[in-house]
Amino acid sequence: MRRVLLIDDTPEIAELLAFALRDRGHEVFARGYTDSVNDLIEELHVDALVLDCTAFDMSESLFDLVRDDPHHRELSVVIISDTPDEADASLRARNAQKVLLIPKPFTGSQVARALDDLLG
Repeated sequence: MRRVLLIDDTPEIAELLAFALRDRGHEVFARGYTDSVNDLIEELHVDALVLDCTAFDMSESLFDLVRDDPHHRELSVVIISDTPDEADASLRARNAQKVLLIPKPFTGSQVARALDDLLG
């Protein structure tokens, strides 16, 4: 069972997404937006991170915090974005690895498949 940290600033969406991921066999820890994302990754021993923040720059700042930590540079990350072109350009500029982008609107099964692809 893979452990997934879900950061979502909309509790209702987080609940639905967490249910869909659990249904696919993932252990999910849902949290709201937090700058202590690296502490949570360590504390919860997660295998992957899902970022679904209202504004892409919120997800982007969390992604940068994670990648700036040398222990988390290889962590698999799924980013859900309502501005996928902007997000894609930003991730390409960073030469981001082990990250998949899901455009909104999305389904829980899309996110679960992306996690499966990243985690192998």
